[in-house]
Amino acid sequence: MGVSIDMIMMLLLALCSAVVAALLFRASPKLAFVVWTVVLFFVPVWIGATAGFFWAAITAVTLLVLAANLRSIRLSIVDAFMAAFALLVVGQFALRMVTLSDAVIGILEWTLPYIWGRVVLARVSGSFVTRVLAAVATGAAVLALVEFATGQNVFLLLPAMGSSFEVWGELQPRGGFIRVEGAFGHSIALGASLAMSAAFILAARWSTVVKVLALAAVTAAVVVTFSRIGLVSLVLTVALSVLTLPQVSRRTRVVVALVGAMTAAVVVPFVSDVFIEAGQEASGSADYRTDLFTLLTQVQLFGSAGDWENLTVGGSYLGQFASSIDNAFLVMALRLGFVPTALLLAALVVVAARCLVPRRANPAGVAVAAQLPALFAVALITQYGMYLWFLVGLAVAWWEVERPQLPAALATDRGEGRQLPALSP
Repeated sequence: MGVSIDMIMMLLLALCSAVVAALLFRASPKLAFVVWTVVLFFVPVWIGATAGFFWAAITAVTLLVLAANLRSIRLSIVDAFMAAFALLVVGQFALRMVTLSDAVIGILEWTLPYIWGRVVLARVSGSFVTRVLAAVATGAAVLALVEFATGQNVFLLLPAMGSSFEVWGELQPRGGFIRVEGAFGHSIALGASLAMSAAFILAARWSTVVKVLALAAVTAAVVVTFSRIGLVSLVLTVALSVLTLPQVSRRTRVVVALVGAMTAAVVVPFVSDVFIEAGQEASGSADYRTDLFTLLTQVQLFGSAGDWENLTVGGSYLGQFASSIDNAFLVMALRLGFVPTALLLAALVVVAARCLVPRRANPAGVAVAAQLPALFAVALITQYGMYLWFLVGLAVAWWEVERPQLPAALATDRGEGRQLPALSP
């Protein structure tokens, strides 16, 4: 009986806390976004609570901030893709074509953050979102450098509330170094997330000196993840930002280009030495990602690929891939089917393509575009997947909010020779 009373009291306390948090988030949208961003970057996925299934802290906070700040929005073609995807996931789960786990991932870890990204600019300005993401990511990068210097990941000292700790609670060696992970549970997830954040550092209304220092911290942190995916996506993000973002001044473009060239002269030999030292482990990782395409034969139009772990196709035993599939699109297709995956891919391609339209690039869209190649070599693990889909939604929201202002802004720009201002809805 005592246990039941304790359980009831805990549930009531949790409910009251959620109500208070929702009221605070509704009263202060800026607080809501700051809290969400801090949880994203500094609370591991094994921190949370079980209610039917395990709710990671970032999922619960996303649901709270979304409920407190839900607003009507102008719909776009990307919204149609995401709505169709969500309906297919729910429908397939109802028909027992996908598992509960895969349905939860599709809705709570991909669709929910997308919706949050779509509505956030109805409550706070784009410049505020940019500053917060840039500042928090820089803080995470500095902490990652401390982790590398000390060899201690403080997030592993937190209690293991969920079973995911067994998967993400181990540090990874490479070439005689321990790869930094921060709160992301994996070096690739940290590296890719920091790489996406570089676009916001360059777009922030900071001085050129502050931008370069923040970008240097992020670059150093990505380097010590020793992740090829993180490094390549960082280079792509910075290059696209410098070339396309209207918020980046000419002075910043020149300084970043010069500093980037000098940094590459130092970083490339160091990273190459680490990968050479890692030897077979690093090359084996690359070969493994190539071999993954054998699994394409198991993909269905709709629903899960079923029990493929015990099959042998073309002389390849598919069970070798059962523990990990480092290809986001392939994971989606195996779990949910080709059609739902095609809808998600269409959403990503539309967002990436819009960055090529003159003066339509925004930091969220640039970050997403730079991640497209990486998604063929990494799954949407830990907070990385939620961050990516939030940025997809944010990119669409940015264009929709900016659209009524664009004709007048372009006319002013042509007539007076001024730079298109940063979005501040």
